[in-house]
Amino acid sequence: MNDPVSAAYEAFRTELESQGLLISMGVEGLYGRSGTFEDVVERLNAAIGAVGDPDGPEVMRFPPGLGRLQLEKSGYVRNFPHLAGTVASFAGSNQDHAALLARLSNDEDWTDMQRPTEVALTPAACYGVYPVIAARGRLGAAGALVDVYTWCFRHEPSIDPARMQMFRQREHVRIGTPEQVASFRALWLDRARALVESLGLPAAIDVANDPFFGRAGKLLAATQREGNLKFELLVPIVAEAPRTACVSFNDHRDLFGRAWGIELEPGETAHTACVGFGVERLTLALFRHHGFFVADWPDSVRHVLGF
Repeated sequence: MNDPVSAAYEAFRTELESQGLLISMGVEGLYGRSGTFEDVVERLNAAIGAVGDPDGPEVMRFPPGLGRLQLEKSGYVRNFPHLAGTVASFAGSNQDHAALLARLSNDEDWTDMQRPTEVALTPAACYGVYPVIAARGRLGAAGALVDVYTWCFRHEPSIDPARMQMFRQREHVRIGTPEQVASFRALWLDRARALVESLGLPAAIDVANDPFFGRAGKLLAATQREGNLKFELLVPIVAEAPRTACVSFNDHRDLFGRAWGIELEPGETAHTACVGFGVERLTLALFRHHGFFVADWPDSVRHVLGF
C-alpha cells in the first residue's frame, strides 16, 4: 500500500483487531466490538450525560431505523443520497421464492428480488426528534431540549476504523428561538472541549461543512462554512492522517422547523441546533493515545470514566 495515510489506517485497524477490540465482519467499516471496547463506550456515554443532565433534557432513545418518508421529509435524501440507507425485504410469491433459491444455489445475485420497506436507516441521532416535537403542537417559551442516543448508518465504507458505516451518536438537541439555539451551541462548544481535554485527548475546534452531494452541494457547503453553521471538535487518531471529527456542533437555522412545521408560541418557525458526540471515535482516540490496556491509562482519565 503506497499511500502512507491508507497504510496508517490499515495498521491501526490491524492493531485494534489483533487486540480483540474490534471484530471484523467482512465488510469495510462494519465491526463487532469487544466487552472492553463496549465498557469504555458506556462509561464515555455516562460522562457525556453527566455534563448535560443538569440541564434537565427530555430523554429519547430510538432504534437504528426511522420511517422512510421521515428521511425524505428531512431533506437527507436530497442532500446526501450517497450516504442514505434503506431497508429492503423479500415480498414475493412461492414461485419467486423458488427462483430466489435457485439463484442462491448458483451463487447468483438475488438482491433485486427484494423491495423497499417503509423503514430507512437513521443517518443522525437527531432525525428522530423533530417529528416527535412537531406532533405536540406549538412550543412554549422555553422551547425544547432533548437528549438522544441512537445507532446510525452512513454508506461510506472505509479502511479507516474511525469511519464506520454503523456507529452511535449521543446528541443534545435544542429547539427554540435563534437566541436560544445560539446560546446552546456556544455553551456546548466550551463543554465538549473541556470534556475531551479531561480525557487527555488533544482537541481543536474548527469550522466545517457536511458532505453535500453534487454541484448544488458545493454551494450548500460553502454557505454552511461562511455562516459558521457547523463546527467540529477534531482529535488526531492516526498520526499520519488528518484529524478526525469526534464532536459536531450544528446550527440548522429553521431548516427542520420548516420541514416539520415546528412553531414557537407566537407562531414563528422554530430554529434547531444539535451537538453530536461520536462515541466510537472518541473511544478509538482513547485507545490510540493511552494504549490498548485500560488499566494503564492515566489516573485522571480513569477517574473521568468512573474506573
